Amino acid sequence: MRRDDRSVHHTMVNPVVDAVSELKKSERLGAMISVIEGPDLGAAVVVDRDRGSMTGELPQWCDDSVLADANELMDREESKALVYGDRRIFIDVVAPSPVMLIFGAGHIAQPLSLFARELGFRVVVADARAAWATEERFPHVDDLVVAWPDEVFRKVVPDRRTYVVLLSHDARFEIPVFDAIHGKPVRYLGAMGSRRTHGIRLDRLKEAGWTDDELASIHGPIGLDLKGQTPAETAVSILAEIIQVRYGGSGTAAPLRGSDVAIH
Repeated sequence: MRRDDRSVHHTMVNPVVDAVSELKKSERLGAMISVIEGPDLGAAVVVDRDRGSMTGELPQWCDDSVLADANELMDREESKALVYGDRRIFIDVVAPSPVMLIFGAGHIAQPLSLFARELGFRVVVADARAAWATEERFPHVDDLVVAWPDEVFRKVVPDRRTYVVLLSHDARFEIPVFDAIHGKPVRYLGAMGSRRTHGIRLDRLKEAGWTDDELASIHGPIGLDLKGQTPAETAVSILAEIIQVRYGGSGTAAPLRGSDVAIH
């Protein structure tokens, strides 16, 4: 009985813990904002971004500037400690797993899907070629779709946590993918192909009504210039670009050696 009483008491005096647990359980975007130095040390609140609510009453120290920074960090899914006057406040972002949609089950898709899972993505691989899109080749993905892209978009609605990787420039893949995500707030859109292929792609999309800003948001040729050669090295190049985009594109992708930027 005492154990039950303690459990109830623990729940009552830890609404912040409960709120964070609920965010994780329901896979909603939010943040725990806590004072880690200065006055009100240990005080914390939880913002539920998706519901537009906050745990408890808004404390005086959690003002508009703190909330604005919290919203910006939630957009980037990045946690950070910031200083406001005599307080140091940690904004710990809680975000659902981002979704990576990989179209084309070729050799690059295998290491890319594996590495993406290690980075916390929910991975969907799609290809209409049954000989390529097999469980033996992709045992680790969350969803393997042996169909054309239309089938994927019947299951997944692209949003700001969606990362789209197009590894085939076959028009039967490209056209339905670009049609499905046009105007959607996807976080990343990368497409395989040479510079010439990408130029032809951009001309076609412009004729289809894509604006200059929309065209500029397409990462093509895909990936960062790491001088890799193998499928696994190409996958690392693509993921390096995705990581850069995921955290606001502020990284230089230059070596840390000899620089004075923050490390990891």
